[in-house]
Amino acid sequence: MESAKLVSLLRTSITCKSVTPAKLIHQKILTQGLQNNTLLSKTLIDLYLSCHLYPAAKLVFHSIPNPSTISLWNSLMTAYTKHHMFIDALELYDKLLRCPYLCPDSYTYPSVLKACAALGRVGIGRMIHNHLVKTGFVSDIVVASSLVVMYAKCSVFGCAIQLFDEMPQRDVACWNAVISCYYQDGQADKAMEMYDKMTTSGFEPNVVTITTVISSCARLLNLERGREIHKALIKNRVDLDSFVSSALVDMYGKCGCLDMAKEVFQQVPRKNVIAWNSMIAAYSVTGDSNSCVSLLRRMIDEGTSPSLITFSSILLACSRSLQLQHGKFMHGYMIRNCVEADIYIYSLLIDLYFECGTISSAENVFEKMPKTNVVSWNVMISGFVKAGNYFGALGIYDEMIEAGVRPNDITVTSILSACSQLTALEKGKEIHRTVVDSELEINEIVMGSLLDMYAKCGAVDEALNVFKKLPSRDLVSWTSMITAYGSHGQAKEALKLFDEMQQSNAKPDGVTLLAVLSACSHVGLVDEGCHYFIQMISKYGIETRIEHYSCLIDLLGRAGRLNEAYQIIQRTPQIREDVQLLSTLLSACLLHRDHDLGLNIARLLIEKNPDDHSTYIMLSHSLASGNKWNEMRKVRLKMKELGLRKNPGCSWVEVNRRIQYFFVQDKSHPESEMVYQCLKLLKTHMDGDELVSHWGSAIIHTI
Repeated sequence: MESAKLVSLLRTSITCKSVTPAKLIHQKILTQGLQNNTLLSKTLIDLYLSCHLYPAAKLVFHSIPNPSTISLWNSLMTAYTKHHMFIDALELYDKLLRCPYLCPDSYTYPSVLKACAALGRVGIGRMIHNHLVKTGFVSDIVVASSLVVMYAKCSVFGCAIQLFDEMPQRDVACWNAVISCYYQDGQADKAMEMYDKMTTSGFEPNVVTITTVISSCARLLNLERGREIHKALIKNRVDLDSFVSSALVDMYGKCGCLDMAKEVFQQVPRKNVIAWNSMIAAYSVTGDSNSCVSLLRRMIDEGTSPSLITFSSILLACSRSLQLQHGKFMHGYMIRNCVEADIYIYSLLIDLYFECGTISSAENVFEKMPKTNVVSWNVMISGFVKAGNYFGALGIYDEMIEAGVRPNDITVTSILSACSQLTALEKGKEIHRTVVDSELEINEIVMGSLLDMYAKCGAVDEALNVFKKLPSRDLVSWTSMITAYGSHGQAKEALKLFDEMQQSNAKPDGVTLLAVLSACSHVGLVDEGCHYFIQMISKYGIETRIEHYSCLIDLLGRAGRLNEAYQIIQRTPQIREDVQLLSTLLSACLLHRDHDLGLNIARLLIEKNPDDHSTYIMLSHSLASGNKWNEMRKVRLKMKELGLRKNPGCSWVEVNRRIQYFFVQDKSHPESEMVYQCLKLLKTHMDGDELVSHWGSAIIHTI
């Protein structure tokens, strides 16, 4: 009778979370010798745990000489997992296994498996699974469901799904686990399929189910299905908690339905950081950095601290809208508030500064960020490549190798692009060796970049070797190889490969036909080029672009069919006003000494773009070749009046795997004196050769 009263008092203390009365009751239990009473001990442990007095709870349990009731063990283990004391739970389970007179039961395993899931201890989970199979506990629906959840949370999706499929009976928890498995594995469509099976099997989805399913709709951009689920929730008067509301805001935002996202967001009574982040992310999708920053201010004013996800969404919005000032504001806010940025935030900052053209700011961020991870180097290399600073990209790559960081497929793809643009063949070959050493030859994107690099560097044989080794040939690889042949005068091989491509059922696109037309242009296959141009429209239904017309005009121009080329430009509205095409035809007029047509085109060009120095220079050359010296002088004087100057030429050479670059009259290179001495010596030898002395002087004068 006394013990029943004490239990009642302890339960009252649990409700009130009163520690002082509890300690008095505990003292009475000890003085009356009731410490071995299972119910009293269990209730006392629950009381201490509810008051977060974990050492006291543990002390009560260990003070029992022989805790012979499994419910006592289970109670403490459940309390441990409930209060996130997962290591303590596993230690208690280990102690239970060594207890000679007790065995775990079906109430023990859910708590232990929950601890394994939280700690990622899949090895222990597998051992428990084997034991459950032997003891038959695996047939218990709650135990089996806990196993499915454990495998799911440890990212062992295959085992989770297999076990789920083998279960004769299921509960909502295991359905949720499998739906989550498919979602986390990137199979959102499969997650939706499992949700449909769950509902048709008569199970009532809970908040966890709905949150995952709405997130799946967001990933699939399935606005219609997301709306259906939302309407069903409203119809069934389901109380939308912050997690479901946040998922809805995220779904509507990603599907471009911003008004609905705002409507749901406004209805959230107590907005947590997830809700704020979802709404900010919705604005970020549209690049509305102004609204993102406004929401951030509201969020802070209402007492919610932003997270790294908040900052990443706003920085993405700034990059998309090229809003440098907002980006700088966010960067400054993070510095002032001592925010510990992760690699993703640093990468977004660098990307923002590159997108906005402030390379020095990107370099400053890079200097301050940790550089042990390949990601930090990749974002800098790709930034330089996107900005067209290929020398900078190569410099960062060399620093990365010196720092001992191993490049990955993204590094290789970016740096090969830089090599392609600079035609840095030796550097490209060095990267090729890295590809082999890193076993990246099975990566189609890497091999495609390698093929493109060799093609653009003129190494046709090496390009062909890579092409033959490709695991599979896509449209890009076929086009790159055709370009390699065409760019280096092997038009017949290019056209033969184009025929092979058609036989392989790969459908050519505008870029492929551009490569074919370019191949014809390089060797003067005029009729073939015109044939493929017509085929592009009639057979393949490809829309002609400026680039295709440029090849056709160049092809006709090289062949001297100048009037035909001019007529095409004049009768095609799409290209009639194009300065680049007119400039191409003007060059052809100079080549074939058609001064009258050349002068007409030059005047047209000057009218359209009076500030372009190249037109004046070509016009003066045309006048000079026609012995119209007075008119030529007038053109030169006009250039001087307008302050037009030819941009200095730039060239580079690759020596010992390093790129050396030079400008006209450049003396900044440390070995410039030796370079000019070599040029002087070369001029002397050229002057001594009667066959080339005149042309040699002209070339050296130009240099």
